[in-house]
Amino acid sequence: MDDYIAAKLLGDDDVLATTLANNAGQGLPPIDVSAAQGKMLSLLAQIAGAKRILEVGTLGGYSTIWLARALPDGGRLVTLELEPHHAAVARANLERAGVSAKVDIRVGPAADSLAAMTDEPPFDFVFIDADKQSNAHYVVEAIRLGRPGTTIIVDNVVREGGVLEVDSDDERIVGTRALFDMLSADPRLDATAVQTVGAKKWDGFVLARVR
Repeated sequence: MDDYIAAKLLGDDDVLATTLANNAGQGLPPIDVSAAQGKMLSLLAQIAGAKRILEVGTLGGYSTIWLARALPDGGRLVTLELEPHHAAVARANLERAGVSAKVDIRVGPAADSLAAMTDEPPFDFVFIDADKQSNAHYVVEAIRLGRPGTTIIVDNVVREGGVLEVDSDDERIVGTRALFDMLSADPRLDATAVQTVGAKKWDGFVLARVR
């Protein structure tokens, strides 16, 4: 079904195909969003009128390219990546895609990079797709770095239903449950979650807006 959607609505994209091939060749894990999900992120950023985007979790830059393409002239995307090798692969991919001038890759633990952002103009759109244990913290930081109306998207929040496992010792599930607890208690956000099924198996996204 995802192949059908991509063929009907997205078409071929040599840059994105080369990005995924380069990621695989460089040993990066195949955990990028799907093509349909990448287009969804791009459309959501455009619908939000985003001029400044924050991404937590660069990997090889596949989703970064989708988001950077959504920016208007003069727009800026800051993306955070823990692994220097991943960041180097992403830089090459972004350069090949022709969007590197819009993107600032910051390398190191995302919590540290976020804490260092004390004088950034507010972000209009935030996409979080990094270590799931820290999702709640990343959303709190996204609120701090955003403004009323900022859109926040968090990936991998269903985990094939694993989020229902109250006694799970999987840190990713524990972190995702903590995210839902945080979202339900924080009056600064309007939020929902949407389940997805397809090339990325059974998972889902949180969609939130800063009040």
